[in-house]
Amino acid sequence: MLEHGAHYIAGQWQPSNGRDRLEVVNAATEEVLGSIPAGNAEDANNAVRAAREAFASWSTTSVPERAGYLKKAAEGLQLRQSEIAMLVSQEVGMPFAYSNVIQVGLPVQSFVSIADVALAFPFERQVYNSLVVREPIGVVVAITPWNYPLHQIAAKVAPALAAGCTVVLKPSEVAPLNAYVLAEVLDSIGLPPGVFNLVTGTGAGVGETLVAHPEVDMVSLTGSTVAGRRIGAVAAETVKRVALELGGKSPLIVLDDADITEAVSAGLLAGFLNSGQTCIALSRMIVPRSKLAEVEAVAKAGAESLVVGDPFDPATVMGPLVSAVQRDRVVGYIEKGIAEGARLVTGGPTPPDGLETGFFVRPTIFSDVTPDMAIVGEEIFGPVLVIQAYDDEDEAVRLANDTIFGLNAGVFSGDEEHAIRVARRIRAGQVQINDGAFNIHAPFGGYKQSGNGREFGEWGLEEFLETKSMQLP
Repeated sequence: MLEHGAHYIAGQWQPSNGRDRLEVVNAATEEVLGSIPAGNAEDANNAVRAAREAFASWSTTSVPERAGYLKKAAEGLQLRQSEIAMLVSQEVGMPFAYSNVIQVGLPVQSFVSIADVALAFPFERQVYNSLVVREPIGVVVAITPWNYPLHQIAAKVAPALAAGCTVVLKPSEVAPLNAYVLAEVLDSIGLPPGVFNLVTGTGAGVGETLVAHPEVDMVSLTGSTVAGRRIGAVAAETVKRVALELGGKSPLIVLDDADITEAVSAGLLAGFLNSGQTCIALSRMIVPRSKLAEVEAVAKAGAESLVVGDPFDPATVMGPLVSAVQRDRVVGYIEKGIAEGARLVTGGPTPPDGLETGFFVRPTIFSDVTPDMAIVGEEIFGPVLVIQAYDDEDEAVRLANDTIFGLNAGVFSGDEEHAIRVARRIRAGQVQINDGAFNIHAPFGGYKQSGNGREFGEWGLEEFLETKSMQLP
């Protein structure tokens, strides 16, 4: 049992003013893994006060000094890599082998890469008779999700600190234990008090106070589109800057010149990674009607070959979902798809054999779907894939763009240039060409209701900067 009783505020572990506690549950066993304090408005106010007091000094530190702290943080996280990966695999359900590389490896890369970006970034430049200066925006509230918890924390905390901002972090209460490790690391490297603050709790108990606080200059959220709308509305009262990385219903267009086995196999991995609990999951496979039967056969065989089970079994490819709430939500969508008349290719609402304990869901694939079905239009956030057929390339692009979202997409073709031409027509912030790998140095963010703003690389750093123009004689 990992029982945390305090928040990290002003460089100290301070007991929570909230009386309640929140349990963290092991996704595979349903046993209580640990607990955290359910903070309240007083805790949130204390954290903002600490961040505001620290801002004057931190914002004037040199870029090399700030970059040095980030690189020390990366080293500290790397020293605790196995511990963090084990925690996240228990909290979220991702197989340990993947957690070790993704859930810890990416955050370490984020701290290092943003440090290097900051060292090379032009914070000042002359434009005719003006000196244009990029300055830290101020106190930043970071609200992060449970699916890639430390990765999403690092994507906000690292560039905010590099920019000279101070931070109050509210991690997801579903998977918060890894955030305590980061706080311990930042404390151990001597980060000045108040520069980074951690407050745990619910959105209602802590989040609303942080977002509405007049001393907060910016809110950065990764979460659902519903949460993004709420935060945007609350933040608008004080005209804060808001950066939102929200939901997705991402399409994978398989062009008629693609290798079907290669394309579908890559698509399954992109759709089912982390049990489908991935904002960029390619959850809609758009394929030539003439090859629909072949696609279905390859997809069925691929999904049924995935080993679902204990995250700490080396053979496991797909673990459980994060919680009973999420499992029930996903199962509800599967049942709704069946009720609406979609054809079940494989999977279904019952748990995999022998996995009645834990929040496990079968990898599920539907075909013969229509755009009005909930499983086609809504983000499920689970291992559910829909196959849509098209008759020509224009229809494929229309289907891909027929969504309120625009976070990610994929195009598979035997000709890379052909794939790029089609990718240019897709309204999404990121497009994977022939299974191109995620790039932590490139901008990441969405079109439409998938959010606004960008993370990673120089684009991620710029989100936390204001622009001042000094007119010289």
